[in-house]
Amino acid sequence: MSTSNASPPNWVKDAVFYQIFPDRFNRSGTVDVGAKIEDWEASPTVHGYKGGDLWGVIDKLDYLADLGITAIWFNPIFQSASNHRYHTYDYWNVDPMLGGNAAFDALIEKAHAKGIRIVLDGVFNHASRGFFQFSDIAEQQEKSAYVDWFRVHKFPIDPYDEDTPATYAAWWGLHALPQFNTDTEAVREFLWSVGTHWIERGADGWRLDVPNEISTPGFWDEFRARVRATNPEAYITGEIWHEAVGWVGPEGPFDGVMNYPLTNAIISFGIGNRINHDAIVDNNDYHVSSGINAGEFADRIDRLFELYGPEQRTAMLNLLDSHDTGRLMSMANGDVDLVVLCLTLLLTMPGAPCIYYGTEVGLEGGPDPDCRRGFPWDSLDATPDLTAAISELIALRHGQPGLRSPDFERIGPAPGPDFGRSYVYARGAGQDRLVIVINHADEDDLVPLDVGVLSAGAERIWSRCDAKVTNTDSKCTVSMSARSVAIWHDPQEQS
Repeated sequence: MSTSNASPPNWVKDAVFYQIFPDRFNRSGTVDVGAKIEDWEASPTVHGYKGGDLWGVIDKLDYLADLGITAIWFNPIFQSASNHRYHTYDYWNVDPMLGGNAAFDALIEKAHAKGIRIVLDGVFNHASRGFFQFSDIAEQQEKSAYVDWFRVHKFPIDPYDEDTPATYAAWWGLHALPQFNTDTEAVREFLWSVGTHWIERGADGWRLDVPNEISTPGFWDEFRARVRATNPEAYITGEIWHEAVGWVGPEGPFDGVMNYPLTNAIISFGIGNRINHDAIVDNNDYHVSSGINAGEFADRIDRLFELYGPEQRTAMLNLLDSHDTGRLMSMANGDVDLVVLCLTLLLTMPGAPCIYYGTEVGLEGGPDPDCRRGFPWDSLDATPDLTAAISELIALRHGQPGLRSPDFERIGPAPGPDFGRSYVYARGAGQDRLVIVINHADEDDLVPLDVGVLSAGAERIWSRCDAKVTNTDSKCTVSMSARSVAIWHDPQEQS
């Protein structure tokens, strides 16, 4: 079923995403990279390659399908002189180190056959100094035929003289990342053509890198129009680290954004003052607090959901960690209970949850580049409780329509001075209604609820504690163990 250009694709609300950093997920052994690569288990370095490739991803599609993954967001896959490939020099070809275009075509065919969609990373704000048109400027200087493709402040330019500031617009001032001049029509047409080309070739959408740094009026609106004309079900999400009013919705160019404000709230509440500050990255608008209570968390969640309409609420890309942050397990100091608590919030909130590769097996890592370790395929059973919990929560999300709906109700704590230990909310309505209770504290909690919030016949369908509901004529209470979660299916008649 197709959707209008203004609405997010229908499939996104049902999706569970998995983020793959291609160089670090799996090495197939079939790609002769002809280059020196690091040991897979060694600590990652800024510039080193480990040799993961798309054929290696294909080899693990059964693993991902069994986990319940229905969509993959790939970090960049196009030709680049960097392991993360945000330094693109050829937008028309998949990097040979990843298996080239043949591997991409095979990935699309085999992933789609398993019901897994593929979303690519689009780096359209900047290229690399190896990008042909920029190299031509470096060679020809002001006489280059492509002089208008980039914003040159002063000639001559020297992309490799990093002892002096770049004399052209460059992302964060980095010589290696010249910024496109999207006010030039030829540049816009080039980038829009890249956007439609890979959708035509089978990709299911784009995650757009730093899109807020492209200020040319109408650029992203036209990008969206062309991509959705190519495939009305293509998903478009942007890397916006802050609240994104104006970027999503009927008038916005994106279906959703990376929901870092939700990330911040979940980690600040779920891990709280037990957080490992050495694993925290404090950049952009990614500011994890040292700890917030249930009332403060509830207020943050209410504000987020008030910002967006129901359709956009279910199309946000929700995450707990990524290639730009420390890993969840390291932030939680290896505490599996806290990781599961955070993941429960992620997988039961409106929006499309995204699992960073390796989180399901407890992969650790501090700030970049440590958060980009090789997947530990030899240690799949290192954290069986965590792996089982993620698998069960994903299955629960797939099996419970209420968790995929926009319906959300704050139950407790009530707004005001009552800032208890436990956060209580409902998802879904009528026969699909679920009630989730999360106690983030290191002490047990007896949670008071209004009569009827949880009926005597409510079925506890998932928990990490022996939670108990007690109903009387005048009150309802739930006993929760420390650092625990519980989910009830509690259908209610709709008026």
